[in-house]
Amino acid sequence: MELGISPIVTSGLFMQLLAGTKLIEVNQGSKEDRAFYNGAQKLFGILITVGEAIAYVLSGMYGDISEVGVGNSILIICQLSAAGMVVMLMDELLQKGYGLGSGISLFIATNICETIMWKALSPTTINTGKGTEFEGALIAFFHLLFVRSNKLVALKEAFYRDNLPNLSNLMATILVFAIVIYMQGWRVELEVQSQRSRQTGKYPIKLFYTSNMPIILYSALISNTYFISQMIFNRYPNNPIVRLLGVWSNPEGHPGMGNSPVGGLVYYISPPTSIMDIFSDPFRFLFYLSFILAVCALFSKLWIDISGTSPRDVARQLRDSQMIMKGGRESAIVDTLYRHIPIAAAFGGMCIGALTVFADMLGAIGSGTGILLAVTIIFQYYEMFAEQNQSPGFDL
Repeated sequence: MELGISPIVTSGLFMQLLAGTKLIEVNQGSKEDRAFYNGAQKLFGILITVGEAIAYVLSGMYGDISEVGVGNSILIICQLSAAGMVVMLMDELLQKGYGLGSGISLFIATNICETIMWKALSPTTINTGKGTEFEGALIAFFHLLFVRSNKLVALKEAFYRDNLPNLSNLMATILVFAIVIYMQGWRVELEVQSQRSRQTGKYPIKLFYTSNMPIILYSALISNTYFISQMIFNRYPNNPIVRLLGVWSNPEGHPGMGNSPVGGLVYYISPPTSIMDIFSDPFRFLFYLSFILAVCALFSKLWIDISGTSPRDVARQLRDSQMIMKGGRESAIVDTLYRHIPIAAAFGGMCIGALTVFADMLGAIGSGTGILLAVTIIFQYYEMFAEQNQSPGFDL
């Protein structure tokens, strides 16, 4: 996630964590409490934005301060902080009723889709040593077929060229999109009925019960871990504890300030970039797979308690609506929900983690995490439009 978005996501999750664990009392039915909660969230987001901007500059992410200059460093901090403020204001604009959904989710999905579209259709030319090629996978496909005399070699390059987007990456991206969209429809529908009119309906429990929250929490955890590791490694590259957390390399592969983990914990929790990476270091792949599955399942189960969607919370909502399970007693609601919701949350979180690994193994454009976020966010908007256009009914 971009620096302008990550602090706001972190502040929102932190405030929801405080409210969900009852460390702060928030009555969402009270206008004053909601205003105070939203104000505190924005203030916390501003503090994180400014703090991360200062940390980025001081850590040397944009060069040594003595070389960049104090004045330029202050300007960079102001620019990064202003970007965070703009994102917050645009998010507030949507939440005030001038759009649908969350502005942060929309920005994340837009950024990921822009990356996919650019790598598929980019007209930028790059000299690869074999001649000039286009960056975009689709444009490069037609260009290679046109300029190469050997069409089989041209097809092979278009599908499997290294260091640039290729058709295999694009097809893998489309495949992952299709699988995630298909799995969005998996659900268990519990039959309920009204105590007042005896009219029956269905309460759906989706496989992705917590939607994209596990992968958002996972992304926030990983991005902040990367940021902290890079920042302290650039300052203390020879410290053994710092190197245990992460060793970073520049694009040439020389240790020092860079954006590629080559050792430490962050190396083992970063995804392999190709099938060859898996075979060259199978322990790293197994550690990464176990880590992402366990973390996504854990975050998913924790989120249902924090967000008020646990079996007991859902049972209370159904009872308040005078709903009971069809053919069962009122006390059977909690037992029935406990048989489905925790399993759906944990297994759904693991499925999201597995799909992320699958996308990374195939080399999908935008990374597995990004694709999962984009698909789930877009699907949420689709459900919002469908719900607004649907005539009022009894189904929940």
